[in-house]
Amino acid sequence: MDLKTTRYEIVEGGVAVITLSRPKRRNAWTGRMHTEYRWLLSEADADKAVRVVVVTGDPEGRAFCAGADLGALEGHSEKGRYDPGTSDDIARPGFGVDPNFDAAFAYHFGVGKPIIAAINGAAAGVGLVLAAFADLRFAVKGAKFTAAHGRFNFPAEFGLSWVLPRIVGLTHANDILLSSRTFTSDEASAMGFLNRLTEAEVLMPAVFDYARAMAANVAPGSARETKRQIYRDLHRDAAAAVGEAERLLETMIKAPDYKEGVRAWMEKRPAQWTG
Repeated sequence: MDLKTTRYEIVEGGVAVITLSRPKRRNAWTGRMHTEYRWLLSEADADKAVRVVVVTGDPEGRAFCAGADLGALEGHSEKGRYDPGTSDDIARPGFGVDPNFDAAFAYHFGVGKPIIAAINGAAAGVGLVLAAFADLRFAVKGAKFTAAHGRFNFPAEFGLSWVLPRIVGLTHANDILLSSRTFTSDEASAMGFLNRLTEAEVLMPAVFDYARAMAANVAPGSARETKRQIYRDLHRDAAAAVGEAERLLETMIKAPDYKEGVRAWMEKRPAQWTG
């Protein structure tokens, strides 16, 4: 695919980096960006060399993602209907794993690699959605966040009403969603939305250190199945979660990476995962 609104690279340690890149528009979201983003996620998920995916914003845009592009918002108004700006043949990363994940942005839960949002600036509207559906969130201090939908007479967008209460609890989710107010990454950290809050110059080194440690220390199969357990178990009762864990254990203990993990632990060396 010809990338016009994103960039993609694989850095040392099996970490793929997807950069939202519309710097003159503060990395605002468009149908084209969504199309490219989903294609890149599919590529990363299929690539055995990739162990962790990092999503960030072009630093020249001084934002992670400032929400939907104003041109798209004007287009919705002129057409009198919502137009996602994507075609029917858009890539479907994470689809087919579980029916509960087969929807926009919920598809993140079906992707078999951990996804880290490196939030290097403002995250508004769909930018906040993207961060919320990542598995982990690192952010710079003082970044501004907002759900934004209230000012446009929109509903809470793309499942934020489902995912936010599960991350920060009902009290904080109601504050964010019912007020559509702007809040800072410092507040978001206090709410439990972020895994780590850093100075700007430390963000990407901290993200890469974490991602590389995860890639080195966690078997690919374990990362994939644990991630899917987490999100599937949000829809299950405790007994069903235990039963699924036992079933997976019986299957995964037969995989070569189990024996490799045991040997590496006993020999006090890094494991050589096969995936």
